Amino acid sequence: MGSVMSTRNDLNPQSSEIHQISQYNPNKRAKLSHPEMFEENPRLIPSLPDEISLQILARIPRIHHLTVKSVSRNWRSVFTSRELFDLRNELHVTEEWVYILTKMESNKLCWHGFDPVSRLWQRLPPMPYFLHDETNSRLRRGSNGSRMWNVIGSTIRIADFVRGWFFTRDGGEQLPFCGCAVAAAGGCLYVLGGFARSLALSCVWRYDPRSNSWDQVGPMGSGRAFCKTGVLDGKLYVIGGVSRARNGRLNPLRSGEVFDPVTGTWDAVPDMPFTKAQILPAAFLADVLKPVATGMACFRESLFVTQSLYSWPFFFDIGGEVFNPRTGTWGPMPAGMGEGWPARQAGTKLGLVVNSELYALEPSSTLDSGMIKRYDSREDTWKVAVSRVPVRDFTDSEAPFLLAGFHGSLHVITKDGDNKIAVLRARAMDVIAESCNSGAGSSSSSSSSSNSESTGSQENEVNEESNSNWRLIEARNFGTAELVSCQVLDI
Repeated sequence: MGSVMSTRNDLNPQSSEIHQISQYNPNKRAKLSHPEMFEENPRLIPSLPDEISLQILARIPRIHHLTVKSVSRNWRSVFTSRELFDLRNELHVTEEWVYILTKMESNKLCWHGFDPVSRLWQRLPPMPYFLHDETNSRLRRGSNGSRMWNVIGSTIRIADFVRGWFFTRDGGEQLPFCGCAVAAAGGCLYVLGGFARSLALSCVWRYDPRSNSWDQVGPMGSGRAFCKTGVLDGKLYVIGGVSRARNGRLNPLRSGEVFDPVTGTWDAVPDMPFTKAQILPAAFLADVLKPVATGMACFRESLFVTQSLYSWPFFFDIGGEVFNPRTGTWGPMPAGMGEGWPARQAGTKLGLVVNSELYALEPSSTLDSGMIKRYDSREDTWKVAVSRVPVRDFTDSEAPFLLAGFHGSLHVITKDGDNKIAVLRARAMDVIAESCNSGAGSSSSSSSSSNSESTGSQENEVNEESNSNWRLIEARNFGTAELVSCQVLDI
């Protein structure tokens, strides 16, 4: 269906980009105050054919793209074109950036892009969304009853939301926007659904780093919050979540959808059977226990979805199910995988695939550590890959820790003792490789070593007990901002 709206500043296309750079490097403000510093030339670089100029421009690191767009209109056009980024892919000069979603003290969601090579940050433009409220005619704008907000409001943990299922039918009426899902596909970030007041949203927003702007794409077929996302074969899958039922309570969803970024269209995915939940009496299941998808990982060309039954304040694991996109069918998850999958909090399960291996982080009850586990498919069990991870258990935070895979290594994103957001790289790749019993350990280790050397003197040991496992890539103070989610883009 394509893009139907853009939030970039068309009246002054340079101003927002100047603001983004100046926030992190105020010394550049003066240089960018007159963006048209050179006379327009019919060629991108005088005295050079444009074909050669493109070869040169494609090799400029992404951290400088906002700056070089100000050289001329021609350069701005090139650095927002798909042609340049297709050429970067052909030349194998793409860069992996980490995009971290945080909740600020003012209950606003804010995206930050991090370049692990230059160790510089870029703040993304504010994320818009549409609020639908058919009960309030003052919010209506035209026939669709929509109103655009420039900043998303507060989020809330799923555990607090689940409580509304059992204590009040109107428990979600006063809750602010929450429960949006995020994903990365086709070189763009996607923010999907969520709750706004009493409504489950179906809207989908896309951030394109080429243009540094947000667009709204075709909505999902169903409004949903707290859904799980994953990408297979370039297509974005959305599974489960909750919606608002007619009786006012929250309704767990078994349905799924898949989005094709090329065509901009959504297609339905067969409902999750929740086979293990069927052994319970239907009335008991409907009135007391609620089946919910609590996690998902794209592993071995399939969607592995963990499932639980909720009965506030408890949740009961029932393993999970696996969706095969090639056959369009669901099947049972291996028993050991589902039963041993570590939970982050309130039953939510976080998994990450790095170098074709599935990892999860199991928090520790000591409040200052955890362990990385890897799934062994041959023995159908989870094994310890890294015995100690320096994370703290922030019981009031949206996400005490996040997992990210880039530069061929496993990374943990958390907050340190100084309230800084820290990016930690698994330094002992030989430990992980040994646990995998894989012959690829030496190449992974050399990759980790070369990446570690490029980060310079800022990569210091985290502490004496964990310095053999982890290396600090970056630590930045974002005040009281809480972690919500993260994604990696390679463009």
